[in-house]
Amino acid sequence: MNTTAESNPTTGPWLVVGLGNPGDQYAGTRHNIGHMVVDELASRRGERWSRHKAGAAIVETRLRPGTPKIILAKPASYMNLSGKPVSALVRFFSLTPEHLIVVHDELDIDFDTIRLKRGGGEGGHNGLKSISQSLGTRDYVRVRAGIGRPPGRMDVADYVLRPFGTTERKELPLHLDRCADAVESLIEDGMAAAQNRFH
Repeated sequence: MNTTAESNPTTGPWLVVGLGNPGDQYAGTRHNIGHMVVDELASRRGERWSRHKAGAAIVETRLRPGTPKIILAKPASYMNLSGKPVSALVRFFSLTPEHLIVVHDELDIDFDTIRLKRGGGEGGHNGLKSISQSLGTRDYVRVRAGIGRPPGRMDVADYVLRPFGTTERKELPLHLDRCADAVESLIEDGMAAAQNRFH
């Protein structure tokens, strides 16, 4: 019988990392949507963040009593240095990359759209590049939270480091809610089922 994480998604624990930049000045920006999603997951369970020696804020929780442990994490490093704290958490909790889920902003899909995948390229995302380099593999799960492309000739770096626009902010709670639902579905149901539900 095949007992891989994909065919038996109830195995654990799982590490769910929300990417972003530290500091209040970045808190509401597009680049920090990963932080916002793991904040939503922690809030659903009434959990509070604590500091971990790996260089991240973490929450240890479960979807429900009796289900595998989930470690939610927000690296305390800047986005392009995310690999060091993520790899340290993987080692500390004795995880394999197959049980790592990274939630990040995605320019190549529209705002309020979600795409789920395992492995593949980083699409120019410096946080993913850092994680892949530190882990020595790209074989981890990504929750790609769409933020869309910048309008006109706006520089991409300026765009991702700006707060969401007025219209986006109205829809943002629903987008975060669906991204959090997608993380829970990945853990509980596996990749294929989660993709069928959210794509």
